[in-house]
Amino acid sequence: MSENSHFPDQTRLREEYDKYADVRFAIAKDIETQLEQALRNVPSRISIKARSKDFYSYYKKQLRFLRQAGGGAAAAITDLIGIRVVCPFIEDLPQVEAMIQETFEVIEVERKGSNQTFKEFGYQSTHFLVKIPTEITENRGYAGCDVAEIQIRTILQDAWAEVEHELVYKAEFTPFDEPLKRKLAAVNASLSLADIIFQEIKTYQRQLYGELAKRRDSFYKKIEEATDAQLVADALSCVEPPAGTPTDGTSTDGTSTDGTSTEPDLDTFGTSIDDLLLSALSAHNKNRFSEATALYSRILEMNPNNTIIALIYKHRGMAHFAQSQYGDAIDDFTLALEFDPDSYKAAYYRGIVRVVLQQYQGAIDDFTFSLKLHPYQSFCMFRRAQAYYHIGDLPQALADCEAALVLWPGSPSAETIKKFRSMLHAELKM
Repeated sequence: MSENSHFPDQTRLREEYDKYADVRFAIAKDIETQLEQALRNVPSRISIKARSKDFYSYYKKQLRFLRQAGGGAAAAITDLIGIRVVCPFIEDLPQVEAMIQETFEVIEVERKGSNQTFKEFGYQSTHFLVKIPTEITENRGYAGCDVAEIQIRTILQDAWAEVEHELVYKAEFTPFDEPLKRKLAAVNASLSLADIIFQEIKTYQRQLYGELAKRRDSFYKKIEEATDAQLVADALSCVEPPAGTPTDGTSTDGTSTDGTSTEPDLDTFGTSIDDLLLSALSAHNKNRFSEATALYSRILEMNPNNTIIALIYKHRGMAHFAQSQYGDAIDDFTLALEFDPDSYKAAYYRGIVRVVLQQYQGAIDDFTFSLKLHPYQSFCMFRRAQAYYHIGDLPQALADCEAALVLWPGSPSAETIKKFRSMLHAELKM
């Protein structure tokens, strides 16, 4: 018996590998497509990469497993078909994992790097070993294996894995020099920290956008309440419940229903502009307008840049509007435009206040200026149409109605605009 008889026969392995190579590649793409479908509703932009292991990588791994087995049976290679799912944020990972478990028959889950101590930094990834779906094997045929590996990482974890693979794993090199080890650990720690910081920023953005959306909705409801109430009620039949009605035990002027002042203790809030803005928006959305106004003013005292100043004046103007402090609202929207002359929303909001004050020509001027800055605002056109109606310019009011419907025929306000147009047709005897 030859002393080399226990060596793997590379020629035979190559023949076996090549026999199913095309099938494995096709199956990898099928699983990739299946994952894309399963993850299509994940809010973040997920990257999915499929590959079929090349022969030399497969053979080197075979030799490594044989050496580790010490003459016994080598472990099976389970990543001949590999799929990598790369997520922008840490928060995406659990959702992706859940979808994989719903979509595939999971045989094994391995969390690489989970056993590291807080002092250690290294490769981190979650590996799912899944059975190749029956419908795929029935369509493609046998692939020389019946499992595939799906790896899930963040973008930064993937970047580290790629570099580590080239510098350490692929080169079979572990640095002995302590400074070099520390440098590698520092890079990995920096990437891990960046992942955490990116997630914190994402979480903050979600909170901020949520508060902004609430503030915007309540503001628009207040507009419906305050502008053309009789016109909307009698002619358009679309009056909404007053948005200024407190729901949390406070009145719109920032006092509680039992008369207790709810003026904020500003020392209890964070000191950064971001913290103060989030607190201000939260107070604004809870109808604690005096508290919100004080917080907005606190931000202005911090001398931020012009863009932030314009934004804060715009928000504070909305808070004044919600309290029917129309003169203060106009002043703040005007200041917003001084610091940001391109703020079409500030011009639109100032026009709304002037409609409430029955300053219709001034409102028309504001709406016209807003549309000059941003011509594609169907609701601004509708508001200008209402202002034209009040000064008796019915043809121009009708023209703005028609333009608003052409611009956005499927908008939530389309039915309201159509009813107003019908009223104009009746008055013009068209």
